[in-house]
Amino acid sequence: MRLLSVNLGRPRAVPYTDQPEGLTGIDKRPVDGPVRVAAPGAKGSGASGLAGDAVCDVRHHGGDHQAVYAMAREDLDAWERELGRPLANGSFGENLTTSGIDVSGARIGERWRIGPRVVLEVTSGRIPCLTFQGHLGEQGWVKRFTRRAAPGAYLRVIEAGEIRAGDAVEILHRPEHDITVALQFRAVTTERELLPLLPAAGAALHPEALAVARTYMEKYGASVAGGEQTGGSGGAGQGRANSC
Repeated sequence: MRLLSVNLGRPRAVPYTDQPEGLTGIDKRPVDGPVRVAAPGAKGSGASGLAGDAVCDVRHHGGDHQAVYAMAREDLDAWERELGRPLANGSFGENLTTSGIDVSGARIGERWRIGPRVVLEVTSGRIPCLTFQGHLGEQGWVKRFTRRAAPGAYLRVIEAGEIRAGDAVEILHRPEHDITVALQFRAVTTERELLPLLPAAGAALHPEALAVARTYMEKYGASVAGGEQTGGSGGAGQGRANSC
């Protein structure tokens, strides 16, 4: 398991974002050399966890629980085949493009060591938005990406340090629960009946996703006991908690 590339974005003016100044940092490109990774601070003030990476709309992006975004090269390859076009590392706005890791199959709270020092913890899946769709230029992209439910993972920084392309990735800890990134993503998007399962992920879960699950459970009287969940479906999704 290894890190194929570290990808950084610069602010760019585009017509497809609602960021007040019309800027986005979603166009991320691989860089050479080491990149410093550290917790950026609370959402709304903190931006990217990677030095030199732009997060332009801190209303919806960045902060400690979305400090780093990772996508598996294997998923990009699958999309290349489906879309019939090349997708370079960083094409999905990911900071880390990995090889040999089932990123969407990672469990919430899973910890990875990258290189000799950096430790990251999985918090949630990435929710697609119209900025992502505009960046790729694919009609109906939000629905297509959501339907596949392989969103890649947001991570928080547990131990800061430097990373670079070619670094080894090691899974240090894999929680005993079975709440994966893919399951969490499905719960907050298309399969609301899964929401009562999410609190099992504990404190590692993105707090906005946890709040959605708790609201659902309060509204519908849903509960989890012995692996069985009850409660109605419907309601709003996670919103823009993890939007691009």
